Amino acid sequence: MVIEIEVILRLLLSAILGGLIGLEREIHGRPAGFRTHLLVSLGACVFTVTSIYFYRIYGAGIVDPSRVAAQVVTGIGFLGAGAIIREKASIRGLTTAACLWVASAVGVACGLGAYAVSAVVTLVAIGSLLLLKKVEGRLTRDTYSAIKVWSMDLEGMMPRIEQLVESFNLQVLNACVEHDLEKREIFLEFEIKLTDRHVAYRIIDGIVATQGIRKVRLE
Repeated sequence: MVIEIEVILRLLLSAILGGLIGLEREIHGRPAGFRTHLLVSLGACVFTVTSIYFYRIYGAGIVDPSRVAAQVVTGIGFLGAGAIIREKASIRGLTTAACLWVASAVGVACGLGAYAVSAVVTLVAIGSLLLLKKVEGRLTRDTYSAIKVWSMDLEGMMPRIEQLVESFNLQVLNACVEHDLEKREIFLEFEIKLTDRHVAYRIIDGIVATQGIRKVRLE
């Protein structure tokens, strides 16, 4: 009975700690929020407790309880990958995926009875999500954008646009050129590194003012 009560406490603690980590994600409107993190932590704890039971029943040499914990780490990778979204030139969901990974680790720790470790990891995770977000907001960050240009196939059009982009002293990471001979159109795409997005707006204004431009897009 004592063992059963201890197992129940481990399960409840894993659910509470996992839910606390997910609460911050829920507040910020992320797809994987309170319930998802709670279930991930609880599930990891169940797998860990079950592996311990297998070890007690079948003994050493037959069952290795550490293999279950290792499979939890592998399995949570698929769930974390589902939280990552590529949106044009940026990627979202990496923090949520990391939170799911930490929640599973907290569940495993609770399943092993490492209560202090579970509590400390949860506090550190929540503190980093709440406090470091404010610090990140004050930092000057580089942003990556893509400028796409559709234009008429006029003589000297491509070098003209390239010189216009380079005149702003931006770091061009990649450039793509597509030449449609049938429609007599040119498509240019520049991946650029920015410290101020307003510079990109000035580039767009300059490109739009160029003769022969049909469409410009900033992503």
